[in-house]
Amino acid sequence: MPPRSPLPQRHGLDAAWLRTPDNVANTASRWATMADFLLHRLPAEAPVAEMLEAGEFVDQAGRPWQAEDRYRPNVFIWFHRHLAPEPPVPFDIEVLYADERLVVVDKPHFLATTPRGVHVRETVLVRLRESLGLPDLAPAHRLDRLTAGVLVLTAQREHRAAYASLFQAQQVQKTYEALAPYDPSLEFPRRVTNRIEKRRGSLQAVVTDGEPNADSLIELVETRAPNACYRLTPATGKTHQLRVHLAGLGLPILGDPLYPTVLDVDADDFSTPLQLVARSLAFIDPIDQTPREYVSHFALEWPEVRQ
Repeated sequence: MPPRSPLPQRHGLDAAWLRTPDNVANTASRWATMADFLLHRLPAEAPVAEMLEAGEFVDQAGRPWQAEDRYRPNVFIWFHRHLAPEPPVPFDIEVLYADERLVVVDKPHFLATTPRGVHVRETVLVRLRESLGLPDLAPAHRLDRLTAGVLVLTAQREHRAAYASLFQAQQVQKTYEALAPYDPSLEFPRRVTNRIEKRRGSLQAVVTDGEPNADSLIELVETRAPNACYRLTPATGKTHQLRVHLAGLGLPILGDPLYPTVLDVDADDFSTPLQLVARSLAFIDPIDQTPREYVSHFALEWPEVRQ
């Protein structure tokens, strides 16, 4: 982990950092100046020269690096990335509960939990850091960008590990609800157990051979043929687990652009939300040992059935 940043957050985002490589063979011949290193290390589209001239790259003490500074090994360079425009996600975040340790929200569909890829400012974390004035806010767990529902974040750095460890140790009871096709030939409740892997560069997670690492209890709640509402209780937390398990039964969740087939959906198309909600979440507070439970207010949207 790097030392604490000398730069404050900007727009709810921490400063980025680089560490120059150790003084290994041929380093000096590769980079005579810090500008040479930055031009090599950062993407070609980054305005390195302009940022150096504006003093936007700083050292650990907060002093700007100059373009002509000689290359130095094993030092930190801090800076704020220039952000590309993002389609605004037109949904609000409801705060279900907040105290000095926790912020619990009802995350809307289409809003990522944390910055990743093209989704940076339009994320739960960045929005709430700005709106609540909590620079140390961090998620205790994550929800997929397309999934709505209960999300827990820690308000202070010193409490982050205690709550995150609950989720890592699977000591949190989570239930989801989803709308998917109804198949009268399938019996419920049923448990689906298999091995799910998501490979780098692939949008979909897949079921593979090997020791099971994904376990879901699926219960039938209500039918409105040709669809049904299912209660999903995951015992594990693999990427896209519930979406993969329902699709594997021939019951893909309504509005899913990834399973069973990857669809080409525009980044600013919010017309068809995934009908999956993290409905409830319960745990024993690791700090004061009190039971906590939170419930999402999001309603699933049953499609109209034409007579």
